Amino acid sequence: MHLARFPRYRLGHFPTPLERLDRLSAFLGGPEIWMKRDDCTGLASGGNKTRKLEFLLADALAQGADTLVTQGATQSNHVRQTAAAAARAGLACHALLERRVTNQGADYETAGNVLLDRMMDCHFDFRPEGLDMNAEGQALADELRAQGRKPYFIPGGGSNPVGALGYAACAEELVHQADAQGLRIDAIVHATGSAGTQAGLVAGLYAMNAPIPVTGISVRAPRERQIANVHALAAQTAELLGARGALPRDLVDAHDDQVGPGYGQPTDGMVEAMLLLARLEGILLDPVYSGKGFAGLVALIRAGGFRKGQRIVFVHTGGSAALFAYGHLFNNQKAA
Repeated sequence: MHLARFPRYRLGHFPTPLERLDRLSAFLGGPEIWMKRDDCTGLASGGNKTRKLEFLLADALAQGADTLVTQGATQSNHVRQTAAAAARAGLACHALLERRVTNQGADYETAGNVLLDRMMDCHFDFRPEGLDMNAEGQALADELRAQGRKPYFIPGGGSNPVGALGYAACAEELVHQADAQGLRIDAIVHATGSAGTQAGLVAGLYAMNAPIPVTGISVRAPRERQIANVHALAAQTAELLGARGALPRDLVDAHDDQVGPGYGQPTDGMVEAMLLLARLEGILLDPVYSGKGFAGLVALIRAGGFRKGQRIVFVHTGGSAALFAYGHLFNNQKAA
């Protein structure tokens, strides 16, 4: 793929660890479970968006930007990491936070990621659910441009072909680590939302001719819509990488059985999965993304979707800062 062709602003601690989870694997009695620790990327408590931001921030600086503009949900991991990236590069950061979750208590809009946004001097405003948030963000960028600023707009989740290069790089990194350890990977599983992480992994593996299946556990969209979103972005990313041939749609797989009542809304499966991993391996997930993604992996194993003898890698996309906006779940241990 030769990713050095693309400008990159180094932000993360790479390569992130690839760890075998022995106690969890034994407890579930199915495949051998490994974890790609992208919660350890280092930027303002880490997470998957750091990889995307290395390419997006470099593009912003190449265009002479002095301000990053983006959008996300209230407890957005992406907004938190974008604010951190802006601080590292000496840029201003403006964000719009969509109120997709309104029933998780009085602290939801001040704790967790929102607190960190404020600490890093991110200028943010709230928007009601249901708007075209990328259009709202573009309008904010236009306002700032009219005031004499030089904004660079990053779509929600950093999910465009430039941002998805970060997970093409992750695919390359993961394959190199697996080869060095003699690890044959039978499948990769992770939480999928704005599509950039899954699209980058799929495109990167395709460009490398590394036929490892990638399963996304949707945290918001129904299965067919998520597959369509991921495939469209993966195809654009593969083209940007210079991969030969059109990326087949059947390389994209997603499940929507962990969405529950909706985006950011807790489920008992998510709570159980998060407690299971914390108590067996000392690893923290988040309730919005990685918790539901991991619940999806546990459900697939219990349903026989993965069998004993296989080796499965779960990509931990980070987000544990959001735990502090959902603390009541782990006191009561119930989703309600």
